[in-house]
Amino acid sequence: MKLNFRKYGTGHPLFVLHGVFGSSDNWQTHGKSFSEHFTTYLIDQRNHGNSPHSDEMNYEVMTEDLVELMEDEGYDSIYLLGHSMGGKVAMHFASMYPDKVDKLIVVDIAPKYYPPHHEEIFKGFHSIDLKSLQSRKEADEQMSSVIKNFGVRQFILKNLGRDSDNNFEWKLNLSAIEKSIEQVGSGIADNAVFDKPTLFIGGTKSDYITEKDHSLISSHFPSAQIEMVEGAGHWVHAEKPKELGEIVLKFLS
Repeated sequence: MKLNFRKYGTGHPLFVLHGVFGSSDNWQTHGKSFSEHFTTYLIDQRNHGNSPHSDEMNYEVMTEDLVELMEDEGYDSIYLLGHSMGGKVAMHFASMYPDKVDKLIVVDIAPKYYPPHHEEIFKGFHSIDLKSLQSRKEADEQMSSVIKNFGVRQFILKNLGRDSDNNFEWKLNLSAIEKSIEQVGSGIADNAVFDKPTLFIGGTKSDYITEKDHSLISSHFPSAQIEMVEGAGHWVHAEKPKELGEIVLKFLS
């Protein structure tokens, strides 16, 4: 699949992968900062952002999407950074194609299975009546009945776009993501190993990476470092952008 991406800067290539329900927009600020040092690719994964839609959505096909992008752009190896679902794609890719990854960064996700836990997010999407919707403000008002957190609503509403007739639509493939959400939570293969420089970044207010996960991380990524960002939740890059940026640049330099 030909993925949509934004490309900034010059230098060694750095591919950045967003999480589920996200898009390349989520990493814009970091992308421009990273581009001072690297050729930075902010990538919309399949069924997200402006990339094509498909009923098929699992880590195998999402890994192959990256292989295709690398070949199209003419790269033999890259730095690879992924958050949440993007981190899982990055882990799969690095363990399957270790020669293609020089350094790996995984943000707030472990190699383990996570049971589906996005019920509130899906309720938020389904609370919007797209056919009668007149404005983004109205969308936020409709969604507030099921999602009280303003920040979460704004994250979801980044996916609201317009079709060719100027009617509101979801840019992501909501039905495919909903059907594949169990797969999104799947762990990496028991025998998957990547032994090059690897950095896991977690948030101290997030429960996605716990101390119990450290041994599992080490078994799959023997060279891994683990850094926890004080006061950050799951969206480390949005909640503590300065801290995350400094950690990433120090590791990649």
